[in-house]
Amino acid sequence: MVKANLTVISNFIFLGFTPYPKVEVIIFVLCLLMYLITLLGNIILISITILDSHLHKPMYFFLSNLSFLDIWYTSSALTPMLTNFVSGKNTISFSGCATQMYFSLAMGSTECVLLSMMAYDRYVAICNPLRYPIIMNKRACVQIAAGSWMTGCLTALVETVSVLQLSLCGSSIINHFTCEILAVLKLVCVDTSRVQLIMLVISVLLLPMPMLLICVSYAFILSNILRISSVDGGSKAFSTCAAHLTVVVLFYGTALSMYLKPSAVDSQEIDKFMALVYAGLTPMLNPIIYSLRNKEVKAAVKKLLIRNPLCAFLIPHRKS
Repeated sequence: MVKANLTVISNFIFLGFTPYPKVEVIIFVLCLLMYLITLLGNIILISITILDSHLHKPMYFFLSNLSFLDIWYTSSALTPMLTNFVSGKNTISFSGCATQMYFSLAMGSTECVLLSMMAYDRYVAICNPLRYPIIMNKRACVQIAAGSWMTGCLTALVETVSVLQLSLCGSSIINHFTCEILAVLKLVCVDTSRVQLIMLVISVLLLPMPMLLICVSYAFILSNILRISSVDGGSKAFSTCAAHLTVVVLFYGTALSMYLKPSAVDSQEIDKFMALVYAGLTPMLNPIIYSLRNKEVKAAVKKLLIRNPLCAFLIPHRKS
């Protein structure tokens, strides 16, 4: 069997959705729409957070971090696929693949940590409102955000370097639409138990543990609101929590099914669609669920439209 170090391979070929030519066009259109909506929604949120002084609060600081993160996350995952579809070239250089793998892992890992910290912020704000300004001061918020980014970037670096040091069996065809680490790992012909152990530890730390923290935080939030609010207030609180948890389940659930599934289970085709959910769908839903349904954000958008009427053509709005 011919073995080749991964760095010897100059180009990789994406198999993507080419086995399904009829579905490939539909997926391209859907991914393009998701990408454009993601860009528009997150850029709007970042802009109004900067421009409106009423949104200079910890909650919106974290939301703007999430928006910036989602722009990079979606771009690293979907842009190469969209570009390759238009150009008809399903290839990527080794350095491009390594870069794409790192950024996708870094953005995804950072989002895992950041979402849990956002849930903790809401828990403190609702369950400990008097101590909230002290606990979530400016310095603490910056440290939490920086810690989330550092954790995501460092764990991604460890995983990427671990895989890129392995050897291939001569094949350069990646059965995916992106340089997803599990898809690249399938090309390796040497023992991968060490790398799989590293990925398992990191996945446990970044997936079920943050998800558990989010669920516990929202359980306390919902319990606290139902105890002090009216029936209508409780209904609105439940609706908000349900919407947030829906996005959380979509993001963490699909990632969990990919990275913590038994090694004997080989579902590469399903993994491609799972990747579209957590790298495409959830970044599109995040600004809508977390922000654009918020009264303060809506008021800030209206202010922006009044000051800049031309923005009305760029920002979609629903009839009340």
